[in-house]
Amino acid sequence: MTGTLVLAGTPIGDIADAPPRLAEELAGADIVAAEDTRRLRRLTQALGVLPKGRVVSYFEGNESARTPELVEELLGGARVLLVTDAGMPSVSDPGYRLVAAAVEKDIRVTAVPGPSAVLTALALSGLPVDRFCFEGFLPRKAGERLSRLREVAGERRTLVYFEAPHRLDDTLAAMAEVFGTDRRAAVCRELTKTYEEVRRGPLDELARWAAEGVRGEITVVVEGAPEAGPEELDAEELVRRVRVREEAGERRKEAIAAVAVEAGVPKRVVFDAVVAAKRAGGGAGGGAENPL
Repeated sequence: MTGTLVLAGTPIGDIADAPPRLAEELAGADIVAAEDTRRLRRLTQALGVLPKGRVVSYFEGNESARTPELVEELLGGARVLLVTDAGMPSVSDPGYRLVAAAVEKDIRVTAVPGPSAVLTALALSGLPVDRFCFEGFLPRKAGERLSRLREVAGERRTLVYFEAPHRLDDTLAAMAEVFGTDRRAAVCRELTKTYEEVRRGPLDELARWAAEGVRGEITVVVEGAPEAGPEELDAEELVRRVRVREEAGERRKEAIAAVAVEAGVPKRVVFDAVVAAKRAGGGAGGGAENPL
């Protein structure tokens, strides 16, 4: 019989948040695959657990090479426990490759639910939680970061991001540029730790705050795009949205059609706004293209 792959959530800060089953799995697994074996050692010591099984490293640098080895162990009947430094494996952490490989071989995969920075930040943000999407880390390069943000400029679900503290001010400034300076957001820092902080406000205000320097692990939650009717979007805003979509790679015809749907107006209204802006010298650029 094949073994079982267990994905275990680990504390994102306070060790007391460790689920009770985590200690049981750490003690009983045949193999513990850890993102950082040193952090694992600190975790097991804090929990008073001595793993009986073999401990191996499983991180971004060796994930591709080690996955086949762990799959072979699973096919041989081993119980393999996968833990990352904090939170759930696979969520911006190692794990996806191993899960996909195990599923392909019909190996049982289960989980020990645990803390999640995504859900914790979302719940504390004060922003809508009924619909949301997780975007992970944004690209480090400024141009690529702007391009990625433009892809979700019209997204109405709440957005959740991870970010490094030294890039936070640039990221918030880019968000303010693409989403609008008054879009609401929350920066959640050091969740469940001693210096936990949740800073809420419009993006431009948060960007100015972050420019002073921020430390710790960061999760950013951003309000989704507002549902706007024709009376709420003037011609300038319609043109801006078309430009954002074009810069993200859409053809003008598709960009105009998409903005018309977002704004709840006929395509002709958006098209006329783009043509008028072009004639005034501040349009979306390029030749006019009839979308009708």
